[in-house]
Amino acid sequence: MTDRVEAETAQSTRRTLKPTPLAQATLAIAWKDLRSELRRRELVAAMLVFALLSLLIFSFALEVDARSRAANAAGILWVTLVFAGTLGLGRSLGRERDQGSLEGVLLAPIDRSALYFGKLIGNFLFMIIVAVIIIGPLSVLFGISLFTPLLPLILLLGILGYAGVGTLVASLAAYTRGREILMPILLLPIALSILIPAVRATRAVLEGAAYSDITIWLNLLLATNVVYIVLAYLLFDFIVSE
Repeated sequence: MTDRVEAETAQSTRRTLKPTPLAQATLAIAWKDLRSELRRRELVAAMLVFALLSLLIFSFALEVDARSRAANAAGILWVTLVFAGTLGLGRSLGRERDQGSLEGVLLAPIDRSALYFGKLIGNFLFMIIVAVIIIGPLSVLFGISLFTPLLPLILLLGILGYAGVGTLVASLAAYTRGREILMPILLLPIALSILIPAVRATRAVLEGAAYSDITIWLNLLLATNVVYIVLAYLLFDFIVSE
């Protein structure tokens, strides 16, 4: 009887410790962040207020003529998204770190890259929400239509790449002193290889450039995204372990 109980206990333990599939764990972490944000409404609200104030300041600071509207609007759009996104990325692991639950997540029977991809999805969605909302005010303030067919694709790729790099850097800086200062210093130089093609592609679309000129920057943006996200997947386990 005792042997049977021990066998059942061991079997139950193995079943409990059975690793959760990567996709399931990723979606669970992303859903947890989204549900927490829907309940508190802190992070996206702060990002949105920051983005709208930035647009307002740019509109008063810059005198935009008809010839430079496309170039200025493209740059301002991405500068605003970068500032707002950096604010959100700084809190990427903030709740887990402040509550001391990050260690528990790392000890859970899941692939640690699920934490990276889950946070990436959350950060990506938060930045997309901000981008969708600020397009209207940006169009009005600078007198240029941003509602073009290729712009959503550029925004998706650019935000995905920035969120991918930012999530990794936020994880790296999570337990360092002065992490609020260190993270932008580490992130922005790395993210330039994503932001430059994103800005150039956006400018080309707004100026009505030829499709072949736009695809050059889109292909570069796509290739950079793939490289950075694959590297983040390979390095994340080492970073959080250290």
